[in-house]
Amino acid sequence: MTWQWIGQGGLDRPDMDETAEVTGPDTTPLPRPLSLSAAFEGSEPIARARRLARSFLDDVQRVHGLRVSDRVLDLVELFVSELVTNTRKYAPGPSLLTLHVRNGCVDVTVWDSNPALPTILPPDPTRVGQHGLEIVKASAWTFQVCREPVGKRITASLPLTDDSATNAAGG
Repeated sequence: MTWQWIGQGGLDRPDMDETAEVTGPDTTPLPRPLSLSAAFEGSEPIARARRLARSFLDDVQRVHGLRVSDRVLDLVELFVSELVTNTRKYAPGPSLLTLHVRNGCVDVTVWDSNPALPTILPPDPTRVGQHGLEIVKASAWTFQVCREPVGKRITASLPLTDDSATNAAGG
């Protein structure tokens, strides 16, 4: 597994320009989005991806002062677990997990080398298994599957706080 954290945040950076993103009323404007990417070859434990996601969001709160609700922390771990598990089951080979924080949201993206788009089955309480993408799609603020020149990319997004989720949903 390899990973890279991109972005440092902060208002006092001399290279910050007028294109800086403002992430919301309860957050600090960042000169660029915060990202973390981790490449997986297929043999690493999926728990490592979950821990990496939790650690990244803990740093987003501690280092950058952005609030992340406990519910969102749990959902991001769930999204990472389900999406990385699917790459192991259906797309053997390398995969890439990217977490991206911008505009008050966190994007969880997983790329894999299999170009076949996943089938999201309709809810069926009698079915055993294969509910992962169904749960991710139902829980995400936005959900997107894109075929890439090589493989596919799945992105699920959430607002960082429950207040944003309630407001976005019209509640």
